[in-house]
Amino acid sequence: MKKISLLVIFICFSNGFSQNNILQSGPMVGYCEMTEAIIWLQTNEKATVKIAYFAVDKPTEIFYSDNHTSGKDVGFTCHLVLDKLQPGKKYKYAVYINDKKVVLPYETSFSSKKLWQWREDAPDFTVAFGSCMYINETALDRPGKPYGSGYSIFESINSKHPDIMIWGGDNAYLREADWDSKTGIYHRNTHSRSIKEIQPLLAKTQNFAIWDDHDFGPNDSDRSFYNKHITQKAFKDFWANKSYGIGSEQNEGVFSTFNWGDAQFFLIDDRFFRSPQDRITGNKTMLGTTQFEWLIDALSGSIASFKIIVIGGQVLNSVPDTENYGHYPEEKEKLLQEISDNRIKGVLFLTGDRHFAEMSMLPRENSYPIYDWTVSPFTAGVVSDSVLKENNKYKVEGSTFLQNNFGIIAFSGNKENRQIKLSLFDKNGKELWKKVILKKELE
Repeated sequence: MKKISLLVIFICFSNGFSQNNILQSGPMVGYCEMTEAIIWLQTNEKATVKIAYFAVDKPTEIFYSDNHTSGKDVGFTCHLVLDKLQPGKKYKYAVYINDKKVVLPYETSFSSKKLWQWREDAPDFTVAFGSCMYINETALDRPGKPYGSGYSIFESINSKHPDIMIWGGDNAYLREADWDSKTGIYHRNTHSRSIKEIQPLLAKTQNFAIWDDHDFGPNDSDRSFYNKHITQKAFKDFWANKSYGIGSEQNEGVFSTFNWGDAQFFLIDDRFFRSPQDRITGNKTMLGTTQFEWLIDALSGSIASFKIIVIGGQVLNSVPDTENYGHYPEEKEKLLQEISDNRIKGVLFLTGDRHFAEMSMLPRENSYPIYDWTVSPFTAGVVSDSVLKENNKYKVEGSTFLQNNFGIIAFSGNKENRQIKLSLFDKNGKELWKKVILKKELE
């Protein structure tokens, strides 16, 4: 009898691990609402997948998502909706591939959004943020020293147990062999998403993303990029944001918004509508008319205490270097003026792209200062120290760091004393810099 029991256990585990061979990457937690959440994953061949899940306080009440068959056309990615949730509960989940449970060595969990309004103070929560994830692939990389390093940074982020992870662009680096074809574009996204160091973070933290030039197209790419609808499709297939653009078709851009607690996040697309920087004629735009008006409408209508605008390149830097908003001075000024004229409170920019970390602060007459916190890079190469000579007159002294890094934003306090704490960490999770901003300072 003992031998038979051991054999049954061995067969069960063998079946579970055999499905691991079909799991390419993920599972990844996407958006989580009060009654619905989404789990993303990718297989490496056609397979039938589903998710089993239960509330931690009711472990015997197990729910299942619908079955989903992965296909080559979407890179074998799957988006599985979990629609039996209750507000404010922690859930655990398991992946089934071809009706066999996948055995994973790390936690798979998520929490539904809390119903706190009219009942209590906004909940405390934390958001991890950063940009520029380069994963080496020798055969397609440029010769010389590898550009990517320090993948363990994602283990350091995971050790901070953030509630939300926001990927601030350049989340994959398309190479010369990639951006000319759907095959190459989907290969790059698959290759970057598959590293082992990232999987535990994906599996138990809500993940949202914007893109920047390297996951949109070639370096410094703009609206003229001929394959932008393919990279847009790949972005939708590999992420699990709540929406992409506006309108029923959502085929123009990837901008969107979501809220958690008393913060609303605006995920901005700085590529799809972007004018070529070197074009002389015509109106120059980074956001495009539709997205710009949507953003001002959404900011004006938001009742959130904190309005976090996430965009690929720096906004406030006074030096129009590389690809920051300074190359589009009229639209930049218009954005800041609209925020002022519409008396929009609580605005903070989160930016990336520059391969170093820095905070800028724009003082304003008769209003609160606006901050722009740049956090970059995760694993890509660090900028040369010549950037230290950059004369950004809005730079916050002591906030510049030239090394791989990530940020944590902690929202805490009761209604009268609500605040956000911004903390920068090195790749090993050691704190480098911090700043506390009170809600009343942004009003």
